[in-house]
Amino acid sequence: MNRLSVIEGSMAVAEAVRACRPSVISAYPISPQTHIIESLSQMAADGVLDCEFVRADSEFSAASIVYGASATGVRAYTASSSQGLLLMTEVIYNTAGTRLPIVMTGVNRAVSTPVSIQVDQQDTISLRDTGMLQLYVESSQEAYDTHIQAFRISEDPDVLLPVMVCMDGWILTHNYEPVATLEQEAVDSFLPPFQPSQYLTPEKPLTYGSYAEDDVMMEFKFAVHDAQLRALDKIEQAAGDFKAISGRWHGGLIEEYETQDAEVLLVAMGAVVGTIKDAVDELRAEGEKVGLIKVRSYRPFPAERIRAAASKSKVLAVLDANVSMGSEGALALDVKSALCNSPGQVVQGFIAGLGGKEVNKESIRDIVAQAKETVDKGPIAKESRSEWIGLNREIV
Repeated sequence: MNRLSVIEGSMAVAEAVRACRPSVISAYPISPQTHIIESLSQMAADGVLDCEFVRADSEFSAASIVYGASATGVRAYTASSSQGLLLMTEVIYNTAGTRLPIVMTGVNRAVSTPVSIQVDQQDTISLRDTGMLQLYVESSQEAYDTHIQAFRISEDPDVLLPVMVCMDGWILTHNYEPVATLEQEAVDSFLPPFQPSQYLTPEKPLTYGSYAEDDVMMEFKFAVHDAQLRALDKIEQAAGDFKAISGRWHGGLIEEYETQDAEVLLVAMGAVVGTIKDAVDELRAEGEKVGLIKVRSYRPFPAERIRAAASKSKVLAVLDANVSMGSEGALALDVKSALCNSPGQVVQGFIAGLGGKEVNKESIRDIVAQAKETVDKGPIAKESRSEWIGLNREIV
C-alpha cells in the first residue's frame, strides 16, 4: 500500500495534494513555497491532476480565488510563505468566518524587515487568531501524511474551517529524504469526495459574509472558536484513521518523547524537533531526566494534553522560532496559560532559531542547563521573559 521513494519535501506535499483530488488550485510563487506550486502546475498541465489551476497575480488574489471556489462547494488548495501569507490575512479571516474548508501550506520563512529568506515561524504564528487551524510538521513524511489528514479535518461537518499545514522552508521543502506515499485507492478510502452542506448556486441563493450588527457578531466569532475546540477530537481521529491505512502515527495533537520520568521537558514545533530528539537521546544516556513534547496542533491549542504530559515535570523549556514583540514567544505564552494553575512547575521560554539562526544539539544542551537553573531560582522565575539563544548583543 505504501510506495517508498526519495523525493524533495515540496514534491511530497504536491503528491499529497494531488492524491486528495482538489478541484481548484490557485497560488502565487514565493520562495521557498515555489516548488510545491510548480510541481502541481506541471501535474495539471500533464493531465495527472484533474483540476483548474489558476495563476494568480498576487497572494491576495490566490486566496480570494480558492475562497470563491470553496464557496461553490468544491475542494480547494493554495500555498504561500512569509509576506505572501500576510498579504492573504484579510481573506483568511473571511474564509474562517464563512466556514470554508480550504487547505493551504504555510511554508515558514522569516518576515521582513530586514529582508530574509531564512526559516522561522513568525509568518504563520502571526495568523494564529484568524480562525484557521494550524498543524506543524517535523519531516517531509509527516508533511505528506498531514496534508491528506488536513482535507478530512477541514471538511468535517463539525469543523468546516480552513487548515494550514505549516512546514519549515528550505529545511523541509528543499530537502530530499525517503517518503512513503499511498496508492490512490487508499487515499480515496480515507478521504471521500467533498459533500458540502451548503454552497453558492443559482438554484438556491445564499449570502456569504453579510454585514453583522452587535447582536450577532459575538455569536459568529464564538461559532468559529467552538468549531476549533471540536477540531481537537477530529485531529486525533484523523491521525488514528490514517494510521490504519498507512501504519504511521505522528501524535495527533502532541507527541510525547521520553516524558515518562522527565524533570525537564522541552516543548517545540516543526523541524527542530528532530534535532531535539537526538539531543534528548544523548542527555538521557548521560543520566539526565530530559524529555520532549512536540506540539503538532498549535491551533486549536491542546492545553489539556500538555497538562497531562507535563504533570510530573519540574520545568518546561519552550522553544519559539517567533516572538510576540514586547512579550515572549507565542508558544511559551500558550504553555504558560495552560499550566498557570499547576503549582510547583516553571515554564521558561527560549527564542531559538529566529531568522534562521542555527539550533543544534549544543544549543539544546544550553537550554536544558538554563532550564535547570530556572527551577533553582524558585517561583519568581515564572515571571521571567524568554531567553534569546545565540543572540549577538554586540550587534544590537
